[in-house]
Amino acid sequence: MAIEAILTGGTGQWMDSSDGQHFWFDSGSLALDFSYTGGLDRDGGEWQTVHDAKELNDWLTTRFPEVAPTAGDREFRDASALGSAIGRLARQQSGGATLGPDDVDVVNLFAATPDIPPVLAGGGRQAGRTNARPHQALSTIARDAVRLFSAEADGRIRECSADDCDLVYLDTSRSGNRRWCSMQRCGNRAKVRAHRARAAASAPPASA
Repeated sequence: MAIEAILTGGTGQWMDSSDGQHFWFDSGSLALDFSYTGGLDRDGGEWQTVHDAKELNDWLTTRFPEVAPTAGDREFRDASALGSAIGRLARQQSGGATLGPDDVDVVNLFAATPDIPPVLAGGGRQAGRTNARPHQALSTIARDAVRLFSAEADGRIRECSADDCDLVYLDTSRSGNRRWCSMQRCGNRAKVRAHRARAAASAPPASA
């Protein structure tokens, strides 16, 4: 299975850092994108994009237009549990640690429930429910996580190379040499620092 097959669809989302920067972060995986809805970072909370059931409905219906926006407090708690489990597993795999069995169980539990079935357009009859339920979207995300943490992605789940950034992503590039969470953020800052270092090295010495 190629790395690209791990992707369920379009990935990436806008993020806001604690220093006020608004930037696009493509984690490379639907499951990793979802892990950041609950604020996956070392200190907790900085990257949280979903704070309640309404925001969960907004996030899910953006990724899954066929899902009815019916998530309530129960679905929000379940989504938080799944996102947190995926986030911890991602950190463990990025550091080469053994995956936590409790978090693996959480992912497997959600993955075992019915997901959003594929639908072929063009038919004249409506089969099954008109809209999918939020829990079906969570199952689809969990199944993406099962693929994400498979052997095919070994070594491709990484933490941003910037010393002051802890965002984790799946490197889906052909060369496998992605280093930064976002070129708009850490990649650009690294380029600026490198440029300043080169300029300082080539500058003539100050006269006495």
